[in-house]
Amino acid sequence: MGLAHFARTIEDAVNRRGIVKRRHAGWLPQIIGYTGYGSTSAVRVLARAVMADPQAEKKPFALPFLPNLTHKYAGNVVQDIATLANEKAAEAERGWRQFFTTQVGFLPVTVIIGEQTIRTRTDRSGYLDIVVENHGLTPGWHEALIIPAAGEPVNAPIMVVEPQAKLGLISDIDDTIVVTWLPRAMLAAWNSFVKHTNTRQAVPGMSTFYQTLLADAPEAPVFYLSTGAWNTYSTFLNFIQLNDLPIGPMLLTDWGPTPTGLFRSGQEHKKSQLRNLLIMFPNIEWFLVGDDGQNDPHIYDELAREHPSRVRGIALRELNPVEHVLSHGSPEAYRKDRDDKDAEGDGVPVIRGKDGFELDALARRHGFTIF
Repeated sequence: MGLAHFARTIEDAVNRRGIVKRRHAGWLPQIIGYTGYGSTSAVRVLARAVMADPQAEKKPFALPFLPNLTHKYAGNVVQDIATLANEKAAEAERGWRQFFTTQVGFLPVTVIIGEQTIRTRTDRSGYLDIVVENHGLTPGWHEALIIPAAGEPVNAPIMVVEPQAKLGLISDIDDTIVVTWLPRAMLAAWNSFVKHTNTRQAVPGMSTFYQTLLADAPEAPVFYLSTGAWNTYSTFLNFIQLNDLPIGPMLLTDWGPTPTGLFRSGQEHKKSQLRNLLIMFPNIEWFLVGDDGQNDPHIYDELAREHPSRVRGIALRELNPVEHVLSHGSPEAYRKDRDDKDAEGDGVPVIRGKDGFELDALARRHGFTIF
């Protein structure tokens, strides 16, 4: 028996006991609806089922000003997303609380989205991830109704991208828009488990940079791609709102054991999600934004060289020596076995800057915009 299988068996046993214990305490399954996305042909619905106390009192939390409502994908549902983010952030006064959940695996659920009704189950970790075709929805924000076999129904927001959209933005999260110093274990633990969810430091100027890129393309979809755990979804959604960044679906991952290892591969997660976006939106060219603290330059470079017609440009935030040491143990950029000229040789421009203000200035100076 492999170590990964043993770890999964232990995790499943602990979780089953947790479900029984919390059910005896009156808790019920609660569906957390993540932001889904898709085209007018097919949409991806994302959610997770965890045990929750139905009597828990939600703390009031002020809704911040929403600056992005001029974007195509805005409206009442965006207001609902922001409200949910703030409620969840208020509940998790310390970041560690969001990681101590009891997931409900194999829970029967019914998903109603547009003209379709789908009956399915969550996976062993409580996640719901399905693609629904022929839904009949128009471009813009919509909601999928998710009805669990036990617990209350919830709505999950769905972003349907305009068929005429030709350009889009994919942004990393960690050390690109927020300073988290991942994946160094001690600092990652401090930021994720201890530090107050509303005190994370934003990378200066990224909001300005993104506003410049999106100014003349209201139909351009925005996605946030990260190796962070789904447990941090509400925290990062709240962070995006508080720091005037454009709203868009987040594509996160699960930190638990897999059939082949104790931890999931962050690189493979990003690569597979990028491929999914290329398949879902075959007519969109992407602007990729990340940092040089880990594998973003290599992942983006690989995508650009394999699909140069699908990548309009790459922007990389350069970490300072201290951030590099905290990120991967060396004062120099992680893995320097590549050159920006690799992608540029295939017609994909690359810019680098220490923060969003410098990237914004470089983009303006060199006419490096996606629109």
